[in-house]
Order: sequence, then structure tokens, then C-alpha cells
Amino acid sequence: MKNAPIYLMIALLVMLLAGCAAGPNDLSNTPDGEGEVTGFWKGLWHGIIAPVTFVISLFTDKVHMYEVHNNGSWYNFGFLLGMLIFLGGGGRGSAGIKRRR
Repeated sequence: MKNAPIYLMIALLVMLLAGCAAGPNDLSNTPDGEGEVTGFWKGLWHGIIAPVTFVISLFTDKVHMYEVHNNGSWYNFGFLLGMLIFLGGGGRGSAGIKRRR
């Protein structure tokens, strides 16, 4: 019985992580209202403007961060690349500039 709090914490952690798991996108590879399926280049653009669209999406239901009518992996890659471009790339840039002696 003295391990009950630990088991409870583990169970709550597992439920929390399971609730955050991504589900399937049933609209992937299906055209939107205009008959288009969004690909890499729009994914790149959506990644670049994602922080701005996130703030706007808090105040309106007509703006979304992510296009669900996409072509799958290429859109996701473009979105991730766009986010990296906006956020400054990888960890090498955070190391700072080394000065010459």
C-alpha cells in the first residue's frame, strides 16, 4: 500500500501522455472547398507565419494554424522547416559568435 501514490502518479502520467498523442488526419490527400490539396510550399509558408496565425486563432474561429487538407509528409516537412526558419534554425545559432583574439 505504500507504493500506491507512485502507481497513481504513473497512471496519471500515462493518461496525460495518451491524451496528447496525435491522431490520424482523415482529411489528408483530400481537396478542400476550392479543390486544392496543400503541399510543401504552402506548408513552408504556414510554418513561417504560424506564430502570427496562432495569436490570431485565439480571437477568431476562421483562422487556423495548420491546413488539414494537405498531402501528408511533404506538407509536414515544409511546416516544420518554416517553423525552424522563423525560430532561427538549429542549436548552433544559440552558441553565439566566437570572438577572434
